[in-house]
Amino acid sequence: MSDSRFTGAGVALITPFKTDNSIDFPALERVVEHLIKGKISHITVLGTTGEPATLSVSEKHEVIKAVKQYVAKRVPIIVGIGGNNTNDVIEGIKSVDLNGIDAILSVVPYYNKPNQKGIYEHYKAIAQNSPLPVFMYNVPGRTGVNMTAETTVKLAKDFKNLIGVKEASGNMIQIMEIIRDKPKDFMVISGDDGLTLPMIAVGVEGAISVIANALPLDFSTMVDEALGNNFQLARMMQSSLLEIMNEIFTEGSPAGVKAIMHNNGLIENVVRLPLTSVSNEHYNKLINIAKNKK
Repeated sequence: MSDSRFTGAGVALITPFKTDNSIDFPALERVVEHLIKGKISHITVLGTTGEPATLSVSEKHEVIKAVKQYVAKRVPIIVGIGGNNTNDVIEGIKSVDLNGIDAILSVVPYYNKPNQKGIYEHYKAIAQNSPLPVFMYNVPGRTGVNMTAETTVKLAKDFKNLIGVKEASGNMIQIMEIIRDKPKDFMVISGDDGLTLPMIAVGVEGAISVIANALPLDFSTMVDEALGNNFQLARMMQSSLLEIMNEIFTEGSPAGVKAIMHNNGLIENVVRLPLTSVSNEHYNKLINIAKNKK
């Protein structure tokens, strides 16, 4: 059996910043409440959408501590701990207070472009050193390298605490191959908002979403209806969300979703360099789309 804590609509939590670029903890608490009221099933802190590449080590620890406090065990928490230096990732896992954390999300090593053997050995080392279950994260559009279905399935079979993969390759054939060949209890989760519905149709068990930061109830309802085999309603909801799911990435993520959340009064419209906030024109376009979902 898959771990039911991580089925359904999860969210890759944004990190709100004040206009002086410091972390906005009151806004972070507002966002957490917004997500839980929106029936999000689990929260991933310090995923890509949380801009962890721009946070210091001490800031990361502060964010994790705050999210644990705000969530107060109401939903499971996954923490992102990844990188392109395997030893540093292991040290990162050891340095974080994992009390109150339910799993780790660790991205395929980026920039170095390891081959499949290197990816396997990287996750082997993480599996052997992590006290918590681990989700792998395959996002070749960001990392520059794809973890193949064969590598994913081999890791799933060889290490029981590698409990799933967040798949954002966009390759439906690869995703179906993983689902066909994986161990029964290994989870495949969507890392691509726009493909979540078709991915559920072929056997994916949920998502870790970006748009759910702004529209948690819309996205979680779509996922829940699809998982309940009510695809007629799920298709209608997916169609209404499709344009906004695409447009939030047009000028960079999480700048797009932060713009909508700013308009909704949740956060300041601030991202840290090298990201920049969306243009005024795109801001207005996003707001209009969000207001007039089809």
